[in-house]
Amino acid sequence: MAGTVENVTDENYEELKAAQATVVAYGIAACEPCAAYDPILEEVARKLPDVRVGKAKMHVPGRCRAIKKQHRFETYPTTHLYSRGTLLLTREGKVEEDELIALIKQYLPDS
Repeated sequence: MAGTVENVTDENYEELKAAQATVVAYGIAACEPCAAYDPILEEVARKLPDVRVGKAKMHVPGRCRAIKKQHRFETYPTTHLYSRGTLLLTREGKVEEDELIALIKQYLPDS
């Protein structure tokens, strides 16, 4: 949904990645930087409504089982930028709002 952060699950992951411009942030509950990242993601979603922004809560039982099999994260949060199913960028750690917007515009210039 334009302008909002979507909850990423095994069921909607591939469809979300297939969009023209997608940001997916992977996190866990016990991660303070992940919690601090939430308002940044919300603001980016609001400022860039043509970009789909999603959060994958990797700690929720059953929600991201297939995603966990595809990716092995050593650091949370980890952010991926996708365009039409292609992974363009991986960033580990919390990304500040201005930097995330700049990365989106650099890697997804039509956004």
